[in-house]
Amino acid sequence: MTLDRRKARHLIFILGDQLSPAMSSLNGADPAQDVLLMCEVADETTYARHHKQKIAFIFSAMRHFADEMRREGFVVDYVKLNDRGNTGSFTGELERAVARHRPERVIVTEPGEWRVMEMMRGWEEAVACPVEIRPDIRFLASHADFAAWAEGRKQLTMEFFYREMRRKTGLLMEGDEPAGGKWNYDAQNRKPAADDLFMPRPKRFQPDAITTDVIALVEDRFADHFGSQEKFGWAVTREQAERARDAFLKDALAAFGDYQDAMLSRQPFLYHSLLSPYINIGLLDPLDLCRRVDAAWRAGDVPLNAAEGFIRQIIGWREYVRGVYWLKMPGYGDMNFLGATRDLPDFYWTAETEMNCVRHVVEETRDHAYAHHIQRLMVTGTFALLAGIDPRQVHEWYLEVYADAYEWVELPNVIGMSQFADGGILGTKPYAASGAYIDRMSDYCGSCRYDVRQKTGPDACPFNPLYWDFLDRNAKKLSRNQRLTQTYRNWARMDREKRKAYLDSARAVLKGLDDAPKTYGRTKGG
Repeated sequence: MTLDRRKARHLIFILGDQLSPAMSSLNGADPAQDVLLMCEVADETTYARHHKQKIAFIFSAMRHFADEMRREGFVVDYVKLNDRGNTGSFTGELERAVARHRPERVIVTEPGEWRVMEMMRGWEEAVACPVEIRPDIRFLASHADFAAWAEGRKQLTMEFFYREMRRKTGLLMEGDEPAGGKWNYDAQNRKPAADDLFMPRPKRFQPDAITTDVIALVEDRFADHFGSQEKFGWAVTREQAERARDAFLKDALAAFGDYQDAMLSRQPFLYHSLLSPYINIGLLDPLDLCRRVDAAWRAGDVPLNAAEGFIRQIIGWREYVRGVYWLKMPGYGDMNFLGATRDLPDFYWTAETEMNCVRHVVEETRDHAYAHHIQRLMVTGTFALLAGIDPRQVHEWYLEVYADAYEWVELPNVIGMSQFADGGILGTKPYAASGAYIDRMSDYCGSCRYDVRQKTGPDACPFNPLYWDFLDRNAKKLSRNQRLTQTYRNWARMDREKRKAYLDSARAVLKGLDDAPKTYGRTKGG
């Protein structure tokens, strides 16, 4: 590797999820005086055993961004994973780069993850050089903004935060009032979908030479990681990400709202955008994307429920979970309100289960490093919740297997929303459901070995008895939850034999989980 060893005014350290010329670290950067540092380090690929496609996507996007910045005239000191002397850590590579370039100052944008911020706080002492950590301006709400909003609130209800973001941005607003007179159109966004040969497909891209090289590197270095790269089609440049954005706005956004909760066995993407990896890595600007959606609604190209549902996910939910993450870390990831301790089943990695819904979601996750939010929440997430899986292991699985998963966004979604392990900081009740929900929103149940209509016995959908078993074993902690009062009344009204049949059937399902070999366990699943 040949490096420019010129003395730099500023050494600007760009992390792998900060691939935007608009990053705060690049504000005021001068190609004639400053050097950009980018590095692929082993620590970031193995602290979690990331999906092969996820590693390849990030490394390829980094290499393309380095080329983009070189075209802008910058010297980019880029350290590849296999470069001789690569220390394998952010701190080690910063130390080496400071020795090479002798900068007056190191500049970096704050990271998304707590553990990396802890690293950064020690950099100034480690490199004996001033280190300036700038805020991440890709977000509407700073850490201080969110903390001020949260102060004094008994419950951090996302809906109220979302309304503040709508007012702040003016998105889907008519003066001081929400467009259409309502803030939230989620009730209109729960339609099951029918399989359609003419359903739009998200824009996918053939790997170029850089991506092909990275895919080969990943296969060589991370052969035992989860996932397949055969169907790799992610955008790895800004131009490609913008083409994917434009295709979604034109072809799929109009139906996104109606069918965002639907699941189909032959349609892994439906009307979803697949833009979250590009937003989280820096290839797309989230506010710009929301403004384009707002403009599409104002032009009459898409219905209000579609525009609102999409914008809520970004300026509402995305901003909100980041706020919760930084407000509650570092202890948030260790919360376990329900005391769940069962190990994550091997079928989360192998897809070898007779539950058709879980098998489909895991297979699609393996093939695409992607599953949409209802598949994550109401299939793999709900099963883990009902079965009492250790929430830390569930969190680590989601972090590893999805291309858009970074701890700041994934951890609150799993610990808070999916597993209710925070006891209600983020959600008002557990997302527990029987097989009836999956049957209503998908076509999975029709070809399943289990019968979703049977409530108990060896042929019953496992979600059915596990649902009532979950409520029964957690009654001391959940029965006073106002949103579960009627459900517990229904449980209490059941005759003794019916309740026993549910609990006996659940016990058989859980024994099957406990008796199954643990090939993956904590070494590969967390």
